[in-house]
Amino acid sequence: MYPTFDLSKLNLKPLAERKHDMHVSEVKELGCPQPMENADLKEIAARIVAARKRGAAVILMMGAHVIKTGMSRFIIDLMEKGLVTHVGFNGACAIHDFELAMIGATTESVARYISAGQFGLWQETGRINDIVKAGAEKGYGFGYALGKHIFEGDYPHKDVSILAAGYRLKVPVTVHIAIGQDIIHEHPNFDGASSGKASHTDFLVLAQSVCNLEGGVLLNIGTAVMGPEVYLKALSMARNVAHQEGRVIRNFTTAVFDLQPVTSRDYHVEPAKDQPQYYHRFWKTILIRTVRDGGTSFYIEGDHQATIPSLWARLQELS
Repeated sequence: MYPTFDLSKLNLKPLAERKHDMHVSEVKELGCPQPMENADLKEIAARIVAARKRGAAVILMMGAHVIKTGMSRFIIDLMEKGLVTHVGFNGACAIHDFELAMIGATTESVARYISAGQFGLWQETGRINDIVKAGAEKGYGFGYALGKHIFEGDYPHKDVSILAAGYRLKVPVTVHIAIGQDIIHEHPNFDGASSGKASHTDFLVLAQSVCNLEGGVLLNIGTAVMGPEVYLKALSMARNVAHQEGRVIRNFTTAVFDLQPVTSRDYHVEPAKDQPQYYHRFWKTILIRTVRDGGTSFYIEGDHQATIPSLWARLQELS
């Protein structure tokens, strides 16, 4: 046995003492005055609409910057219109969504708080751990437990909560954590067993959604590691069962929305191992390897505040 950190020594402060870098006023209203002129965006929108008409899944894996750039209302609207059937969060998404719903503000500067060892150590945010633990005891997934709590609780800004919208609309919003990556894992009330159980439940919910990906669409927006890696394993599981049943999951569309400047190259060709691009998980996993048996992939390069409203606008034109 090795020595472990004594959590009882930590000093957690109230969120009222934290300087927030994002406020609910920065969550953008729906609209896109001038959508990006991008033929691939139009094609992705058309494929999403076609997928929903045939009853196939449209799964959106996302990173926290989607929320931090004010795009929550766009994601919720697509859920409400039935154009997105599953949303996959990383752990940071859940934290920002929860804080926005609770106090109308979120996001702290690492540079501001790490020197004094205060980064992430805020009392109210740690409530997530208790909510997830109680939910896990009932068999709830991480996202379901949080979404239910926000929707049913006294959260003044629950209208911008993707988690609450998922619970309200019965659209799965799953949370895929890696222990040690999120600020709530610093807290004394964090229970790795219950959070792991709840996130594992969410992984199985995602794998079930992927079973309906034939003819569907997988969107990966702003997540360079979680989205590609969790999707890859879920797809392998879904294909394993489909193969046994004489079915296939290969004719579907994937689309990555990110800032990485990859459009100057043919992103449908896998980079060699001696090239840095080889280690971009979204490139080789989502854009190439998982669609090489019959699927089609797209890469949309740009800021979320331009690309997401533009996709939303194209979908409004078609649906």
